[in-house]
Amino acid sequence: MYNAKAYSATGESSPLGSTTIQRRDPNEHDVQIEILFCGICHSDLHAARNEWSEFSATVYPIVPGHEIIGRVTKVGAAVTKFKTGDLAAVGCMVDSDRTCNQCKEGLEQYCPNNTLTYNSPDEHLGGVTYGGYSESIVVDEHFVLRVPSNLELPGVAPLLCAGITTYSPLRHWGAGNGKKVGVVGLGGLGHVGVKLAHALGAHVVAFTTSPGKTEDALRLGADEVVVSRNANEMEKHAGSFDFILDTVSAAHDINAYLALLARDGTLTTDR
Repeated sequence: MYNAKAYSATGESSPLGSTTIQRRDPNEHDVQIEILFCGICHSDLHAARNEWSEFSATVYPIVPGHEIIGRVTKVGAAVTKFKTGDLAAVGCMVDSDRTCNQCKEGLEQYCPNNTLTYNSPDEHLGGVTYGGYSESIVVDEHFVLRVPSNLELPGVAPLLCAGITTYSPLRHWGAGNGKKVGVVGLGGLGHVGVKLAHALGAHVVAFTTSPGKTEDALRLGADEVVVSRNANEMEKHAGSFDFILDTVSAAHDINAYLALLARDGTLTTDR
């Protein structure tokens, strides 16, 4: 084991503070990563404040962070995908049982025994896992992603959460050429959803309650922008969408968007 600097919360109302945590030495399939950047997701705040206690009570101290970008500093003897010096990334999972049907189909996120990057039982060191608000991390290579060297690393970090959270449903439901796709909300998830839907080739309509976001939505790749509080604008799109991605976390009337779906259209909520 070795010590690593980190930032942790020691209770529901405590601020994040500097601390030292223990990391395991790399096993034969492990990759040790020097963390260069870690995105800040609102899920980190929910966990630090124990606001999801009905689903998973927070174990303190907690070291959040699941949008991790770094450089490989050490690899285990059996590692084949990475070498020292490679750029690498880690998202919200660091292990699974590898034996269930979900894992065998490459859907480890549905594994009933997966291990989250933080606040999950740590089978190696005991206690719980610690996340990316730290200077290094050790992860099985199966859950480490390669990062192209031509990307701006600070901008890559949010793709480990906001990116995959929006990309997955867009790809799963075939949001591409010839499809009309709506993205509801233009916040942390929504603005990424607009960019991805545009890159996939869809006709993208951004929905927002803030007229002031119109220029940004168009710049990010939206073909049209609808102010959702305007009933006439909404009515113009009735029954026309192949897919709608709803990224709004605040309470709102989802029926208003269901009415915009074409026959066999799909609405997915990312919240």
